[in-house]
Parts: sequence; structure tokens; C-alpha cells
Amino acid sequence: MQFLKQLWDSVRRISRNKDALIAVFSGMAIFLHLLLRFLLKVGPLDLLPLYTALIAGGVPLIIALLRQLWKRQFGSDLLAGISIVTGVLLHEYLVACIVVLMLSGGSALEQYATSRASSALRSLARRMPTTAHLLTSGGFVTIDAQNIVPGNLISVFPHEICPVDGEVVEGYGDMDESYLTGEPFRISKAPGSQVLSGAVNGNTALKMRATKLPVDSRFSRILKVVEDAEKNRPAMRRIADRLGAWYTPAALLLAGLGWLVGGSPERFLAVIVIATPCPLLIAIPVAIIGGISHAAQRGIVIKHPAILETIDTCQTFFFDKTGTLTYGRPILSGVVCLAEFSETQTLFYASGLEQYSRHPLAPAVMNAARARKIEPPIPTEVTERPGEGICGSVEGHAVQITGRNSRIVQNILQAPLPPLEAGLECVVLIDGRLAALLHFHDEPRPESSRFIRHLRPSHGAKEVVLLSGDRRSEVEHLARIVGIEQIHANMTPEEKLKLVQKASAGGRTLFVGDGINDAPAMLAATASIALGGQSSDVVSEAADAVVLDSSLRRVDELIHIARRTRAIALQSAVGGMLLSVVGMALAVAGFLPPLAGAICQEIIDLAAVLNALRITLPSGRMSDF
Repeated sequence: MQFLKQLWDSVRRISRNKDALIAVFSGMAIFLHLLLRFLLKVGPLDLLPLYTALIAGGVPLIIALLRQLWKRQFGSDLLAGISIVTGVLLHEYLVACIVVLMLSGGSALEQYATSRASSALRSLARRMPTTAHLLTSGGFVTIDAQNIVPGNLISVFPHEICPVDGEVVEGYGDMDESYLTGEPFRISKAPGSQVLSGAVNGNTALKMRATKLPVDSRFSRILKVVEDAEKNRPAMRRIADRLGAWYTPAALLLAGLGWLVGGSPERFLAVIVIATPCPLLIAIPVAIIGGISHAAQRGIVIKHPAILETIDTCQTFFFDKTGTLTYGRPILSGVVCLAEFSETQTLFYASGLEQYSRHPLAPAVMNAARARKIEPPIPTEVTERPGEGICGSVEGHAVQITGRNSRIVQNILQAPLPPLEAGLECVVLIDGRLAALLHFHDEPRPESSRFIRHLRPSHGAKEVVLLSGDRRSEVEHLARIVGIEQIHANMTPEEKLKLVQKASAGGRTLFVGDGINDAPAMLAATASIALGGQSSDVVSEAADAVVLDSSLRRVDELIHIARRTRAIALQSAVGGMLLSVVGMALAVAGFLPPLAGAICQEIIDLAAVLNALRITLPSGRMSDF
């Protein structure tokens, strides 16, 4: 019964695919013809199955090719159509049927290979839980996972899969995020830790607060790659068209030469049959879909498959600053003491106030105090007024944190303050005296410097450019840290766009950013990448690829995935074509009749597709910095 069920499932899948139906019908017709001809020896009746296959299968294929010709779409499969027509005219019905099988079977095989390449994503989809444990005042309630909304408290039991992105609010444990991140180790979780949908919980139950809708969570965004990949025909197919632009005329020329040398139209048919460019029609799309699947497993959403063709050939790299090379959050980078107060004393009093402040710089002060193991004191009489900063009493001392241009600082200033440096600044006053200046900078990503410095030797970058709307002093500060010489500061979106357009006119460019103001420049670049799962819809739509976890290492992995994908696609296509050229030469010389040529071409097709499927195999380390 199990065998019959599997057989029925296979029949249902084939029935939904027109090309697969034609291929199966043609194969059965060829088998029946050989049976009637060599075993039963029924004479002319053995051609009846071939006639039926050519009418039922060959005619629809020829009509489809004629429609392409009418639209002036001269695809690489034109040779296959010529082979079918020539075979019928020369009464080589078996050869014509084999070409029908080859063309329709090739298309069906492409769909199967595409499905095979994305099987890892489908297995991820099957892993996603359909229910969740919602915490209510009455206890646990099991709900449909799709009904989770941000703010819901969810319990993730031991060894369960997290149904939505969120934040741990209670419990200590670990999660396996390797399905999503590719990292082969478990990640510790504690209150405040971020959790990703699709991660497998460890041995401890965790209580978490949902921060996104399930449809917007990390896992769902990765799975959407499958749908996008099916809707978007791989743009790298254009390589097949470029190769076919010379391959098709060359094959026709060789076929004509064979006819001329041999004095027989059968030579023409033999050459055309083995020249049928199935490696171009199948192997390249198979490799591209495999590359898309591989990238998705690394947390990289490929929105426009053309990036897999172009990114490794880019020579000018543009980078946004905030949120791309930096985290987009300030850190305390320096304390300049102005009186007898020490740095430790300043942070002691400042952290006491800042723990009650909503100012964006307050977390940076608190983090710096914690790093120095300073326990913030409890302040009293805390007030925070716009334009005046925050003030209060800390262990009997009047403390105020404000800006250098505030009224109170200007009133007590007796000598000029040190020049304003790059970044942001606060002034700390203690008991009415200027105690210190606090300097802040946007925190650079720890991998930014190594990533930037390896672009020239590893990826052939000729220019690396930092673009930012920030002040020049701040942009120069970051450029010195990460090793970028060419910078443009105070840039508007329109200025970024013009700069990228000019560079793209002279060569291939890559733009990496994360803000809405980057979208116009992304559209103008040859290839573009948006960093971060929090990127706006505008940026995500403009970018060719989205790196969901804001990691520059993932950008490097994408370049390596694209390089490997392009290499395998070209190996499959060019290798298959070279084997076909050898076969064509043998056919021209008369050593390969039409039937043998058709069989050889099938073997070449299989080799090309199997090579293209290598993209789905593990490839080891995908980053080199």
C-alpha cells in the first residue's frame, strides 16, 4: 500500500507539470516503438507511437518556440526546435522524439532540481511550530502561533522551537540558533536576551515577550525567499543568452558544414541534435536557485538574483556609516576632567543621575560606569528640563549634566572650553563647578576595520568610499578607525544618489546601507545590500539582498556565495557546451549519427545538472576575514 501511495503521489506531481507529462509520454512512446520494432517486428506500425508523441508533445513545443520567434526572442532552445523539425522532414522520427524528450525532460528536470536546491528551506518550514503557549492570568493557553501579537507573554518549553521573535523576561538557558545563523554552538539566554523564531530551546523553560508579529519574525522572512525565488526567474540566465548568442550561430554553421562535407542532410541533423544547449537552459538556473537557498540559510535574503552575478565583480564599494559600519548607538569614548574631580568620581556622580534619564546618551554613561565597576548612587530631587539637561542631588552634591552652550555653563565659564571634538559631548557640573567633559562616539562594529581592510586584497576593490549625512569630524573619526581614505560627509540622499550614479556609469558598484536615506543610492548601484532585520520596507525593496542580522561577516559570506554560484553555473554551462562542441566535431566528420548524438546529448545534460547541484553541498568556511 505504501508503494502504491508513493506511486500515486508521483503521478499527481507529474500531472501538474505539462513538460513532465510530455517527457513521460515521449519516453513511453520511444520505449513502445523499440519494443514493436525489435521484439515484435510489426513493420511500419512501430512508427505509430512516435507519430503520436510528435503530435501530442512535439507540436506544443514547436508552437511555443514559434511564439518566441514572433516576439523576436531568440532563445538558446531554438536549436532544439530546429532539430525536431529537421528530424521530421528527414523521417528520423526516433531522433525527433528523443529531442522532444530532451527538451521537455530538461524543463521538468529544472523544476525538480530547483525543488531539490531549496529543500533545506522546506525542511525549515516544516520545523516551524503552529501553536504557542500564551501566558494569561489563568495560566497557559495554547493558541495558534499566527495569532501572537507584540507584547504577548509566551512560554517556550524545553526542546521546543521558538514561534516568534522576542525578548526573554524570565529564566536562564540556551538556544540552538544554528538553523538560522549557521553558527555551530548554543547561545546563552537570560532576561533581556533577544530570541529568534525558529531557534530550538535547551533544557530550561523560558518566558519571553513577543516583539514582532510571526509574519515579520526572522524565520518567516527567511522562508519568504522560497516564494520570491519562484516568482523571480534567475537573472543570471542572461549569461546563457550571452553564451547562446555565439553558440547558436556556431552550431548552425557547423551543421551546414557537415551537410556540405558529407553531402547528406543527416549530418546536419546529427550536429544540431548534439548541439541542443540544455546545459544553458537548465544548469545555470539550478545553480542560481541553489545559491539563493544557501544564502537564505545564512540569514541573507536574496531579493534580486542578479546580485549573484554582479556582486563579485564590483570594484567600487560604498558604505553608509550609522548602522552599517557602526551599531548606531553612542559609547562614552572619553572623559576630560576640568577640575580636581577624577574620572571615577565624575562617572560616579553622572551615572547616579543618568539612571533616571531618557536622554539617548544616558545608556552610554551607565555602560561606562558598569564597565568600571562603579555602582551608581541613588539621587534625589531629579529634574530634566528641555535645554537644561538633567540635574539633581547626589550624596549631598548638586550635579547637572548639560551641553556646553547651555545658559548655566556660559554664565560660570571663565576660560574657553577645549575645542569641540568629533562626536557628541556633555558637560558635567558638580556643585556649580565645571567638573568634566564627556565625549561620545557612534560605536563601530568590531569587525568593521578587518572587513574594510580585506576588501582590496580579497575582493579586488579599487575604491572604498564612506558616505554619511553626519558631520565631517565624526565621519573622519570613524574612517580613521576602519581604514577608509575616501569620505563624503554631510551628504543628502540626493547627493548620495548622484555620487553613486556617476561611479556606476564608469564601473560596477556595491552599496551597503541600512537607512531610508540610502534607498535612492541603492537603486543606482550595480548591487546593493541592506543591513539589519529592522531595515525599513523602503530600504528592503530597494536592496538586492537583505542581511537580517546586521553582520558585515554575512556581507562577506554573500560575496563568497555569489562567487561560488557564478563559478559553478559557468562550469556547468561552458563545460556542457565544450562537450557538445566535441560531439559536433565528431558529427561533422561523420562519426556520430543522429541517434547516437541524441543519446550523447542526454548524458551531457545530466553531467551539467549534477555539477550545478554541487551548490547545495556544504562548502566549508564562507568568509575570509
